[in-house]
Amino acid sequence: MTSHYPYDAAPTLRLTVGQAIVRFLSNQWSERDGVEQRLVAGMFGIFGHGNVAGIGQGLLQDQVALETQEQGGGPTGADEQHLPYYLARNEQGAVHAAAAYAKTTERLQTLAVTSSIGPGALNMVTGAALATTNRLPVLLFPSDQFSTRYPDPVLQQLEDPRSLDVSVNDAFKPVSRFWDRINRPEQLIPSLLNAMRVLTDPAETGAVVICLPQDVQAEAFDWPVEMFRKRVWHVARPVPEPAALKRAVEAIKAAKKPLLVAGGGVIYSGASEVLRAFTTATGIPVADTQAGKGAINFDHALSVGGLGSTGNSAANTLAREADLVIGVGTRYSDFTTASHTVFANPDVRFVNVNVTAFDAAKHSATMLVSDAREALSALQDGLDGWSTDAAYQQRAADLWAEWDKVIEECYHRDHQPLPAQTEVFGALNELMGERDVVINAAGSMPGDLQALWRARTPEQYHLEYAFSCMGYEIPASMGVRLALDAAGHTDRKVVAIVGDGTYQMLPMELATIVSEQLNVIFVILDNSGFASIGALSESRGSQRFGTKYRMRNRESGRLDGGPVPFDIAANAESWGATVLRCNGIEEFKNGYATAVQTPGAVVLYIQTDLTGPNPPGCAWWDVPVSEVSELESTQQAFTEYTAEKKVQRHYL
Repeated sequence: MTSHYPYDAAPTLRLTVGQAIVRFLSNQWSERDGVEQRLVAGMFGIFGHGNVAGIGQGLLQDQVALETQEQGGGPTGADEQHLPYYLARNEQGAVHAAAAYAKTTERLQTLAVTSSIGPGALNMVTGAALATTNRLPVLLFPSDQFSTRYPDPVLQQLEDPRSLDVSVNDAFKPVSRFWDRINRPEQLIPSLLNAMRVLTDPAETGAVVICLPQDVQAEAFDWPVEMFRKRVWHVARPVPEPAALKRAVEAIKAAKKPLLVAGGGVIYSGASEVLRAFTTATGIPVADTQAGKGAINFDHALSVGGLGSTGNSAANTLAREADLVIGVGTRYSDFTTASHTVFANPDVRFVNVNVTAFDAAKHSATMLVSDAREALSALQDGLDGWSTDAAYQQRAADLWAEWDKVIEECYHRDHQPLPAQTEVFGALNELMGERDVVINAAGSMPGDLQALWRARTPEQYHLEYAFSCMGYEIPASMGVRLALDAAGHTDRKVVAIVGDGTYQMLPMELATIVSEQLNVIFVILDNSGFASIGALSESRGSQRFGTKYRMRNRESGRLDGGPVPFDIAANAESWGATVLRCNGIEEFKNGYATAVQTPGAVVLYIQTDLTGPNPPGCAWWDVPVSEVSELESTQQAFTEYTAEKKVQRHYL
């Protein structure tokens, strides 16, 4: 089928939809603070029916044009941009890598992902949800069924008798910030422009999904040349509205025990230096969320570390006493508020700084809808000459000093016969450079890391805990490594900490990392089970049921037999990685020294104790317990749960 641009006078370029997408993306840029960068730095994909002859052919044509240009021939200009292509092994992994790339670049760049129709497209839904939950821009092109419906039903098409227009791609709607389906080529123009708008809007960003029927991808159209010019999308820094700023300043001046909660928005805004200046000038202690750790250096005099269910005693003690909480760039997740128990002062009030009004309004706060850097600078000016008293600042310092002793103990336990995972974290924290990147996402490890990790810079701590998606770590390391290499930071190390459970969910991007010859260090902790959920199960009276990797016991019929004979180290080696088996912490430290000198993907494999010990708990998490049970352990847990829930309250 052939389509024509209706205005014959306008210069046009005849391309397929797939070719037009590649050409358009190659010329999109973002800008913030006068610095421009490619908005879409490349495309991941796995080709199947739907995209192999559409976007796939467009990427091939682009690659051939690049080769021709490099050889000094062809009609392309010397400054023409091209779109690198990366072959992933799993579509979900590709989206995770794109999200990690965006996080590493402070949301100023991302990667696109193309998939085939049906299962290939549906594999990306989890990744889309992760990106949207974390407010990270990713651009997804799932293929779709035929627009003409001549082949009907096509291979891998979901048939819904209620509507022939429904496909698996409709599943993206609740997990994306922008969704569209292109049934005619000319629809692509406004769709792509809106996609770029959402990708570069700090308040609206998340997963952007453009569904592409496979026949439309290959259809030709006379596109206006204007569509392919260089287009710069300016990333806004909204400034505080004067009246709102005045209200926030008045609220802070009225407080005796204010606490600032630094979220991911501080890091995405590049506001770390301004935050340090603000807290130094005002004497307000700073706690951090998982996304905000490193926003202020851990050794700053008023830094008190992680807050909430996985936080520490210093931050949580101050949170319980605070009469004012200043949330900067945080969405106040369940863990941050310890299920609405950690801010325990009955008179507590909130001032929230966020580019998103939805988050700024939480807890009936005094709202400051603004970029974090701009707001902190304006607040400091408005608070000139005001500060908390010296006794309060000293209390914050003393509480942190007490917790720092706990960190030392957790890092150097010498636990036998297997080390605690906190000892591995301690070794890494001491061995890694301040601008190296540690990556993690799910299980018990994020809790230990938030409580214990001493982050010196905003770049060092890369935790995905908004969605806490098992399987994120390996593909994320690829996205981080690609972003750092593109920025010329080849000397910075990327270390992904992977549990045995999360490894078994999504290990295949190791092959992609090996094929791309990327330098990544993987630390695989094998404890033969789920430490986090096991401990949670035990505390809720469910006796760690179903949380250990064990063979089926033919006599009992339960999973309480011998260990499963799965060799994770050998499996990692089969993907092409260099594997170093470490027996204990000293061998691990020696292995790390070897790993940093070894090119490519290196795996440090170490066995750890499933039951910890972990850092002492300092706050609550609301996980309901069975109200009735024949098990005494569950009955006891319900009694404890009922008592603990009494202190929970809405912050309105």
